[in-house]
Amino acid sequence: DADEESGNAEAEPKKPSALPLLGQTVEPGTFATLHWTPDQSFASIATPVPVLVAHGDKPGPKLCLTAAIHGDELNGIEMVRRLMYELEPDQLAGTVIGVPIVNLDGFRSGTRYLSDRRDLNRYFPGNKNGSAASRVAHSLFGNIVSHCDYLVDLHTGSQKRVNLPQLRADLDNQDVVAFAKHFGGMTVLHSPGVTGMLRDAAVKDGIVAVTMEAGGPNRLETQAVNYGVQAIETLLENLEMRKASRFWSAPQPVFFESEWIRASQGGILLSEVKLNDKVKKGQILGTVTDPISNTGSAIIAPYNGRVLGMAVNQVVHAGFAAFRIGEEKSTEEVEAQA
Repeated sequence: DADEESGNAEAEPKKPSALPLLGQTVEPGTFATLHWTPDQSFASIATPVPVLVAHGDKPGPKLCLTAAIHGDELNGIEMVRRLMYELEPDQLAGTVIGVPIVNLDGFRSGTRYLSDRRDLNRYFPGNKNGSAASRVAHSLFGNIVSHCDYLVDLHTGSQKRVNLPQLRADLDNQDVVAFAKHFGGMTVLHSPGVTGMLRDAAVKDGIVAVTMEAGGPNRLETQAVNYGVQAIETLLENLEMRKASRFWSAPQPVFFESEWIRASQGGILLSEVKLNDKVKKGQILGTVTDPISNTGSAIIAPYNGRVLGMAVNQVVHAGFAAFRIGEEKSTEEVEAQA
């Protein structure tokens, strides 16, 4: 009888403990809205940033979702809202922490940067005694991100550029490759990361992290949002945190090496391709024409590939990154490289 009781006790899943975060405690099986106050302005006018927490009733990993580190990137805000409010904590294994609007100042003014005109995504993991941007980064990283096992940092294209929904991931890292495969049929670009980026700082701290890019800035794009939400729902299922409400038709990601193709002169950019188009080496991607002299030049695809990111038609300067062309790599190549 004693052995039977012992066996039954082992079969019972262990209840997770309450989650301490931002000076509060979130009980298992509950949803909470907490607040993070970055050390940026003087205390009497500081505005807390909402942090949404779904703490599951069953043990499992902690996943962080961060959006609007750049204040003009709106698609990620809507992704976090939809995902967080469809979660049922009493049915969840693990914890999901969502920060829909990291850069509240930039969001209010519709700008990419912090109020000190710095790019927050170049200052992680931050320094509590550094610049304003470095202090905000230090506070976010220490108070929220460092509590997570996994991180998905949500972005869009910048400076009037739009991105096909995609993951940016360091494919030299085996853990990151395995994580990227959990998003279903998502396009994955090899991108080692730059010092100061949240993703790079997280990986260096032992947190498995990717960046998700989808769409362009200063707009809400339903198709990009739907795609991102479905990819993260697939991630949650593959991490065994919850069952996905939708199933991804393509179970495996498509890996790419890529680079930006730049304009060789300034002028008016007019594209001849669309996002996600397949292109051949030597194909004209677009033209740049000087509106005064009427002289122009073509931007040519240097290899066969797919258009993964591109600038909208606009006035550009010489050296402007106009088209991101990706070259597909097999899963076997990627895993061997990692």
